[in-house]
Amino acid sequence: MFAALLAVSAQAASAAASNADAGETPLAATYSWKNVSIRGGGFISGIVFSRAQKDLIYARTDIGGMYRWSESTQSWKPLLDWVGWKNWGFNGVVSVVADPSDANRVYAAVGMYTNSWDPNNGAILRSADQGRTWQTTKLPFKLGGNMPGRGMGERLAVDPNHAKVLYFGAPSGKGLWRSVDRGATWAQVTSFPNPGNYVADPNDSSGYQSDNQGVLWVAFDPRSSSPGQSSRVIYVGVADKQNGIYRSKDAGATWERVANQPVGYLPQKGVLEPVNGFLYIATSDTGGPYDGSKGDVWKLDLASGAWTQISPIPSSSPDAYFGYSGLTVDRQNPKVLMVATQISWWPDAQFFRSTDGGATWTRAWEFTSYPNRSFRYTMDISAVPWLSFGANPQPPEVSPKLGWMTQAVEIDPFNANRFMYGTGATLYGSNNLLDWDQQGGQITIKPMVKGLEETAVLDLVSPPVGAPLFSAMYDVAGFRHDDLQKVPAMMHITPNLSGNSSIDFAELKPEVMARVGQIDKSANPNVNRIGVSADGGHNWYQGQEPSGGAGAGVIAVAADAGTFVWSPSGSAPVVYSISRGSSWAVSSGVPAGAQVRSDRVNPARFYAFAGGRFYASTNGGASFSATAATNLPTVDHVKFKAVPGREGDIWLAGGSEAAGPYGLWHSTDGGASFSKVKGVPEADNIGFGKAAPGADYVALYAVAKIGGVRGLFRSVDAGATWQRINDGEHQYGNFGDALTGDPRVFGRVYVGTNGRGIVVGEAP
Repeated sequence: MFAALLAVSAQAASAAASNADAGETPLAATYSWKNVSIRGGGFISGIVFSRAQKDLIYARTDIGGMYRWSESTQSWKPLLDWVGWKNWGFNGVVSVVADPSDANRVYAAVGMYTNSWDPNNGAILRSADQGRTWQTTKLPFKLGGNMPGRGMGERLAVDPNHAKVLYFGAPSGKGLWRSVDRGATWAQVTSFPNPGNYVADPNDSSGYQSDNQGVLWVAFDPRSSSPGQSSRVIYVGVADKQNGIYRSKDAGATWERVANQPVGYLPQKGVLEPVNGFLYIATSDTGGPYDGSKGDVWKLDLASGAWTQISPIPSSSPDAYFGYSGLTVDRQNPKVLMVATQISWWPDAQFFRSTDGGATWTRAWEFTSYPNRSFRYTMDISAVPWLSFGANPQPPEVSPKLGWMTQAVEIDPFNANRFMYGTGATLYGSNNLLDWDQQGGQITIKPMVKGLEETAVLDLVSPPVGAPLFSAMYDVAGFRHDDLQKVPAMMHITPNLSGNSSIDFAELKPEVMARVGQIDKSANPNVNRIGVSADGGHNWYQGQEPSGGAGAGVIAVAADAGTFVWSPSGSAPVVYSISRGSSWAVSSGVPAGAQVRSDRVNPARFYAFAGGRFYASTNGGASFSATAATNLPTVDHVKFKAVPGREGDIWLAGGSEAAGPYGLWHSTDGGASFSKVKGVPEADNIGFGKAAPGADYVALYAVAKIGGVRGLFRSVDAGATWQRINDGEHQYGNFGDALTGDPRVFGRVYVGTNGRGIVVGEAP
């Protein structure tokens, strides 16, 4: 029935201890760490309410880890900040389940990609203290918290009658897995007949869209056994449009395809309601989360075996242009259901609610006389005002939107008046849900996302005057932060790019700034991929693109703001502008795709790095020449910066274990030569902050491996000695692609993460 147990013992170490690299290095005086406040910014792929304890709620994200709700503060507590450099993929959370009989126990399936992008296999994490500490069991295959279909599920389930028994539905054709010891060891259920067969795009050679989305969810019928005995009846959903629902009647020993089941779509969600004896499923033609155009909602009478289609809008209707997901049952009144559109970009997402088991439905909004709509809700985004995305749409669209990618929708099992749902940008909810059912009633939807930070940060700068921090990010563009603990009113707009990759300011005239990023030019032909500000980022205007266009990449601003140098991503040439981005000319002598930076003192000097060579310009970026510097990293995973106030003073970090050299280098002659810094065998980024009291050189901050330990380090003596300033509880995965100190506050450092937003460290 079950294959041999995994030959992997549970790693019974605390979160902090289980992820630190071997070795010793001195810790600086204890730093404090917190997020710079943005709130949200990414896809909330799952919301899990405990059935054992009121107000105990977990949220999972695709790249930003997992959180636990605090009712007293109305905020979220991150639970996976201990995830480190080597196992960064653990921040992709595939599934979460809270033990329904023990409020302290919670489990998570983690791993970010099933293809080559994540070098590690996935794991099952288990906690006996609500996620404060974890134990880890590694799996013999990868998991995909940021893969297609990541909002389906939940793939993890705990038997409500026998809490030592867990099931997990695996992707990639790996089938169904079972644990009988609270997740410590796992075995494949070899009798389970179908590992799934649906892939989003079988022709995708990267393995991202071509992965089998696998076994999707597990639902127990608690009535099928007594407490202490394994539930005999179990339902499992599979990514197979013809054979999506299976059942066991003997506690998983044998399985059968459920008779007369609906076909043609994927069973995204399966919710078993034992009071009245129904299994509800929501289906879509794709796994999502970005797409899906058809689907249905069904219920199975567990006693008779009869299926009934209860779709609010059947897939056969000409009005159907979406599939369904986000299915939930009110456990206080189990005839009450809610279901969401799997994806409905226009005019908005839709939510449906039934109070009679799906016989009839009401909608969150309806058309009255087109293009006008009536609403059963109002939205209050005053706590996170940027959720309007700066939009001013024409009816029938409104701003802010209800959301998109709404695969996580849950009614509180202890409080029928509260529900929460995830979107591609935030987590929303309402505390007056029952008003939906009143004649003329409206619920109030607000962001319930305080403490949950999920932006992917690409660049950070901290000017010497004005706002202390500016960011460039995927998806939500980036922000000006006047107050680190206050949510900004708006992201960078004009142009409103889908993501900014680089931002810079003029060191001697810091009110002049430039940023570059990405936009779908086919859909937005008049939006250029560069923004310029002349007032310290309060206002932005759109610059021009060079002939032939240019996308994202890196922007560098001369010390006096007289010249911009832009190195676009891809094969477009490096260009320079002496008109603040209104016209461009091609720079000579520098390879396409090079990293570019400006000297922070001499406006005529710019620098570049590509393919192991360092380049310098003394004529404002018009031409570059390769310097004589040798023994630099041969890969382009390099970050370098010029020191403020010191002409020609440059630090360079980068390389890789597989292709050396790797480490940290310093130049004081404009890159003509570099010295490798001793004692820093690996470094990936470098930043500068205010000098220590009594020192005359900037404080250095490096993402590095020193003394055998990977972490964030600070030097107050120009790199002669280093102290680690983060610890095992504050590792944030593969953090530090964006890094800067604060030039005004000694000891303050800003670190960008890939999914946990911006974190700020403060010296005591």
